[in-house]
Amino acid sequence: MHEFMRRGLAGLLLLGAVVIPLGAQEPAVAGAAPGRGAAAAIVGSKEDPAAVERGGKLYGTTCGGCHGAGARGGPGAPDLVRSVLVLDDEKGILIAPVIRDGRPDQGMPKMNLTEAQIGDVVAWLHVQTYAAGHRTTYAFLDIVTGDAKKGEAFFNSKGKCNSCHSVTGDLKGVGSRYEAFPLQSRWLQPRGGRGGGGRGGRGGAPDTRSAITVTVTPPSGQAVSGMLDRIDDFSVSLRDAAGDYHSFTRDGAIPKVEVHDPLQGHTDLLKIYTDADIHNVTAYLVTLK
Repeated sequence: MHEFMRRGLAGLLLLGAVVIPLGAQEPAVAGAAPGRGAAAAIVGSKEDPAAVERGGKLYGTTCGGCHGAGARGGPGAPDLVRSVLVLDDEKGILIAPVIRDGRPDQGMPKMNLTEAQIGDVVAWLHVQTYAAGHRTTYAFLDIVTGDAKKGEAFFNSKGKCNSCHSVTGDLKGVGSRYEAFPLQSRWLQPRGGRGGGGRGGRGGAPDTRSAITVTVTPPSGQAVSGMLDRIDDFSVSLRDAAGDYHSFTRDGAIPKVEVHDPLQGHTDLLKIYTDADIHNVTAYLVTLK
């Protein structure tokens, strides 16, 4: 699994979560860790499990950085799970050309993937839309399969998690506050995999503690800072502390744009996690009662 979690995870079906349709006989999971073989696809999906597994790895390294860990979208990139193009696709007829050629006019570069690799990514995306459409027909079972001691070691060494978090401070009792599956989801994707800028929920206030902020400095004029609304290669927009909306057209490095993400550490770690690391850290966190 060395690269499976790089920038991307398997959306709704996080690694280690055993998923079975209610009443089904065999457990299965979409985008599961390597080694799960034929059991690595949701029962009912028509996609080849091996292709889905390979596609999950490729999606993570080529697409997840923009479209989000679970293909739910990010700043400047659309939600692929709800995309009409993905939902209407049959055998890659609609998706493949976009992956193959990109959409330079919309900020999406051409992907240097072979036709076989494109087919694998298509298979993975199909399973994500299938999972979203059948989210009431499967149940999540125990995902705590890792080694808590190894998870603690990763937390305090390679992961450098203790540089921002404390088991006697912000994480005290976290294992009692959350069940294992939502806990794993929260620490892997603290923004829910949507790449949001810290906005509140429906009718809720923005979460300024984890908000992505941006400072834009025009060639002539005063810098403007605020909560990031949207950014791509062609424009950047924000809301300042007074709630006023500002939008700027981008031309290369003009204007100067500085993005500040307090959760960047979580994103950076997605590049180095192994499957074992994820299971082990989750197993450790659930012990923090």
